Amino acid sequence: MSWVDGIVFGVGGLISMGTLLAAVRTVVVPRAERSFLVRFVYVGMGLLFSLLARHRKSYESRDTVLSRYASTTLMSLPFVWATGIIYGFSLMFWANGVRPYRESLMLSGSSLATLGFREKNDLVSLVLAIIEALIGLGIVALLISFLPAMYSAFSSRESAVARLEVRAGTPPTPEAMIILAHNNGALESMEDTWTEWEHWFIQIEETHQIFPALSFFRSVRSDRSWVVAAGAILDAAAIMQSTVAVPNSPAVPFMIRSGYMALRHIADFFGIDYDPDPQPAAPITVRRREFYETYETLRNAGVPVVEDRDQAWSDFAGWRVNYDNCLVGLASITSAPPGKWSSDRPSPYHRLPLFHRPMHRPRTPLLRQLVSRSDNTRGRQ
Repeated sequence: MSWVDGIVFGVGGLISMGTLLAAVRTVVVPRAERSFLVRFVYVGMGLLFSLLARHRKSYESRDTVLSRYASTTLMSLPFVWATGIIYGFSLMFWANGVRPYRESLMLSGSSLATLGFREKNDLVSLVLAIIEALIGLGIVALLISFLPAMYSAFSSRESAVARLEVRAGTPPTPEAMIILAHNNGALESMEDTWTEWEHWFIQIEETHQIFPALSFFRSVRSDRSWVVAAGAILDAAAIMQSTVAVPNSPAVPFMIRSGYMALRHIADFFGIDYDPDPQPAAPITVRRREFYETYETLRNAGVPVVEDRDQAWSDFAGWRVNYDNCLVGLASITSAPPGKWSSDRPSPYHRLPLFHRPMHRPRTPLLRQLVSRSDNTRGRQ
């Protein structure tokens, strides 16, 4: 083997190992591993589906097109991985003397698919063919185990989104949820609701980091979205804490905390920037006028509200500032349906970036976060 053959063999090995590593990091590693190959596929397919959906006149027709984006991209990944493996091994076969290149390419494809219509009898080629066949079987096994786990997580997420429609309407709004609870005499007994959504946020934080593609899986109906649901329940909790004149529930702050932590961790993967320790004067995308309209809607519906409307706004904004940027950014990159104070806000994030990586942010100690949280709810003007 000449030095040229050695270089080609090494390049083929690197391509094969890099592709295999991308597959393992995507399917097996239980954390938000970043792979440039997988990100390239998602960005490329995202541009394609955005072009296809752009010329649709109604949101429902655009949603129909976009609903196929995540599943199509997910199913294309095994073919991308297989292409990388075949190309890498074909270079190794060529370097080992299988000429011309067309023959080495056919041998590589035959080995990965375990078809056996091409073979070589020398020891190195046989070993390479066996290794490639095992990789091919491994990719199939990974896919078989990968899809049921992802769709199970999707089903669990969407069942909670569907239940929110009963409590908050379609699309869900915080005032609709609070008014309905007031009309049914449940305004002071929503502990189970806040606890349920605290668990939901913990679940999506885990599943949407292990399977980032889940963020782009759309609901079975065009007017539902996990991002809009997250925004509605967080805003409802913030309004309960700041505006509604009922005894504060100890479960509400924990639910809000679990919510903004989940959105922040998911936003980290997609490169959405935010302030991990926001100051009381930090701006939010909700306008004071919009909050006052909600305040008046609640008061006109008979919901007991605090007398100081300005202080209610300050307290609400103090809660909202913790998840505002993450919520609006995720609503934008997932093309969420119209939702109050989430997908109806302007955002600089329109699609998944190819090269942008999340910033490395220092961890804020829990005690400091709680002190900052208290300052925000008391002092924002």
